[in-house]
Amino acid sequence: MSDFDQASKGAKMDFARDMSYGDYLGLDAILSSQHPLSAAHDEMLFIVQHQTSELWMRLAIHELQAARRVMLDGNLQPAFKMLTRVARIFEQLNSAWDVLRTMTPSEYTAFRPALGNSSGFQSHQYRQVEYLLGNRIGALMKLHEHKPEAYDVLKDELAQPSLYQVAIAIACDTLGIASLAGPPGADSWKADPAVQDLWQKVYEAPEDHWALYELAEKLVDLEDYFRRWRFNHVTTVERIIGFKRGTGGTSGVAYLRKMLEVELFPELWHVRGAL
Repeated sequence: MSDFDQASKGAKMDFARDMSYGDYLGLDAILSSQHPLSAAHDEMLFIVQHQTSELWMRLAIHELQAARRVMLDGNLQPAFKMLTRVARIFEQLNSAWDVLRTMTPSEYTAFRPALGNSSGFQSHQYRQVEYLLGNRIGALMKLHEHKPEAYDVLKDELAQPSLYQVAIAIACDTLGIASLAGPPGADSWKADPAVQDLWQKVYEAPEDHWALYELAEKLVDLEDYFRRWRFNHVTTVERIIGFKRGTGGTSGVAYLRKMLEVELFPELWHVRGAL
């Protein structure tokens, strides 16, 4: 008997009537969804990079929505696991830039005209992640009006409290003070000294507020990885296109650098200087 026969002994070999690995994962649809519009070799890399990023964001949304649900139910322990997973998802997304950076400016220029006005700036899933986390710019909803299903998902998200607002509400309730979380809406979260004072009470006595202390650190960890992802995005774009305008009409690197200034959970960072 050959080594192959020994190793495969007992394995099912006929899937004419049963679900296979490819069937379960829908691989026919996934692997037939890459359609380069030019003859440039590196366009395939560009497409696969962004498609896989969208799949990871799909999972991040799944985890963030679930974390918010269990937090609203007052169950923090499962949320800790979910938030840790989202941080690691962004670590995975961060590593993906290393692959894209193997493409040179000359190689990108060979197929850039095929992109037209398409841009990652238009990703409705990325916008949903930002809205979930509290960076809510309602005016950007206009980008998604041509896709009613995506538009409705984002509209629904703006009607709910962000993950950070839920965390603040839980902290207020635990410490016995009126909620500082504010109402849901289409505006980004702005730093509030009263919220910073709230978190300072937690950080000054972690042994008395361990669940809130752990929640705060899970959020900081998530934003840490998110910021690294943004930074590597800027570096990759600058390395490949320099300071050209983005394909979607943004100022390119200048716009991305501006995004580096955004703080998702500002009080959790500012409180460190007050301790």
